Amino acid sequence: MQKRFLITPGPTPVPPEVLSALSEPVIHHRAPRFTEILTQVVAGMKYVYQTENDIMVYAASGTGAMEAAVVNVVNPGDHVLVASVGNFGERWKKLNATWGAEVTALDYAWGTKAEPADIAKALAADPAIKAVFVQHSETSTGVVNDVKAIGEIVAGTPAILVVDAISGLGASDLKTDEWKVDVCVAGSQKALMVPPGLAYAAVSEKAWAVIAECRTPRFYFDFVAMRKKMTGDSAQTPYTPAVSLMVAQNVAIDLIREEGLQNVFERHRVLGKAAREGVKALGLELFAVEDPEANSVTAVKVPEGVDGGKIGKIARDKYGVWLAGGQGAVKGKIFRFGHCGYFGHSDIVVGLSTVEMVLAELGYDVRFGASVGAAEQVFMTSTVLL
Repeated sequence: MQKRFLITPGPTPVPPEVLSALSEPVIHHRAPRFTEILTQVVAGMKYVYQTENDIMVYAASGTGAMEAAVVNVVNPGDHVLVASVGNFGERWKKLNATWGAEVTALDYAWGTKAEPADIAKALAADPAIKAVFVQHSETSTGVVNDVKAIGEIVAGTPAILVVDAISGLGASDLKTDEWKVDVCVAGSQKALMVPPGLAYAAVSEKAWAVIAECRTPRFYFDFVAMRKKMTGDSAQTPYTPAVSLMVAQNVAIDLIREEGLQNVFERHRVLGKAAREGVKALGLELFAVEDPEANSVTAVKVPEGVDGGKIGKIARDKYGVWLAGGQGAVKGKIFRFGHCGYFGHSDIVVGLSTVEMVLAELGYDVRFGASVGAAEQVFMTSTVLL
């Protein structure tokens, strides 16, 4: 028998209370009980999003939410701006190109952040830009963009700001309304502590004005249809939802409320710092410039002479620990250590000790215990429960 650990930025471990909710008998999606659950989930997601905007919810992956955002605001030929800092910034580019947008791309070296000043210049150079697409937390590199600064810039123009917060929502602070985010997408399988299958979008009034003028064909992902069906005392979804996942999400949100959103952010901050201090204690180099807000995932450069393709395989097959590898341009060059959602200090210890053993097996000179000791020093200073 082998005990398994998910030390990835998604899917993430699921709390036992949430797993228990998944085992409850399935209820009908047109029953009053489901309307009650849906209403509670929407209210809870507004709490997590820190928004009063409308919340859309779909049975889909996070990429489904990204595509929904594109097809609801972009017509073929529309000018859009994408600030890409990693693999999921590239996904914004691909989605917009697929649906016929004219894409202006600000491409940054992976591991760095988007520069708000560049976005301001691009908007000034092309007043026809209809929407700006960025990441909150870039899962592939471990950096967090300055959404607040970007929001202030975009708000001063006719364009809307569309943010992918799939790995960041619930792990790093994101004040959707205050930071003037117009469409903000998320997925259930990260810090929201539910298995994959739910996709969310928070939609502002400014965005609704753009949506009203969008003629791109859409059916399942039509925000207008979703908004209409979810309005009123008998709120429902237009089509069959992921009923059991919604029940589970309701429980997960209760756990977030019980902990308190600011405490959730602080716990994630401590876990992220512990992971980074741990890998640095082994003489490893962080892929991204160290960011105190990189609460979801730590990306680490594979040391010279080590076969990066074997790190995840040995960790998984020998120790039962799932680490994430690099994606796209950095495949085999980095590995990623996730710590968002149902994570505590013990998960960081397990992950770091596994990294030590795997690297030693691959010929890297490891001082055993160094990473765990460095993490422990971070934990000792924590003021929140870990």
